[in-house]
Amino acid sequence: MTMGDMLKGVLFDMDGVLVDTEELIACASVEMFRERGLEVKEEDFLPFVGTGEVRYLGGVAEKYGFPLDLQEAKRRVYEIYDRLAHGNLQLLPGVKDFIERCREQGLKMAVATSADRVKMLINLREGGLSAEGFDALVTAEDVTHKKPAPDIYLKAAERLGLPPANCLVVEDAPAGITAGKRAGARVLALTTSFGEEELRDADWIAPDLAHVPDDAIEW
Repeated sequence: MTMGDMLKGVLFDMDGVLVDTEELIACASVEMFRERGLEVKEEDFLPFVGTGEVRYLGGVAEKYGFPLDLQEAKRRVYEIYDRLAHGNLQLLPGVKDFIERCREQGLKMAVATSADRVKMLINLREGGLSAEGFDALVTAEDVTHKKPAPDIYLKAAERLGLPPANCLVVEDAPAGITAGKRAGARVLALTTSFGEEELRDADWIAPDLAHVPDDAIEW
């Protein structure tokens, strides 16, 4: 370990890391498809978790050979999601304490989510988190290539003024782990959405932010 490798910033994915959204966004997506005359199942969306809503919805539409205006479908999903999330969105265990720990250690923090800004703001609002509590906010609209491409984490590190090698990415999905590793960061994976076997490429694995190994945040 050299001084150049020291941890200086934490890049948080949002859905499944800070807030428990997977069931709500799946329900909103099922409702959107139903409005358009197609019955899909929540489990249909699992292969596309963490890849952004365009791929999340588009992948299921492709599975069923169903034509879909993705931008309009996404807009409608966010409308439904906003309604479902109101009063029903929970922070995952340990989030506020972990953020405070990062702050006490002088670490810069960014949210780097594959979702659009509108969903990120709903999540922050309903989770009781302040946008001003993070040094940077990066969404799907800020990059061309979504996870598993590294772009979103490269952009987040850049906005923090840090090399990716000095950053810890916190993820819950295989696509996000790949993105973080490709960016050159170390990755902490949480088993909030997938099992350990599917997250094995991460540097550390924990059940949630209440149970992070010390060496994942002290290097």
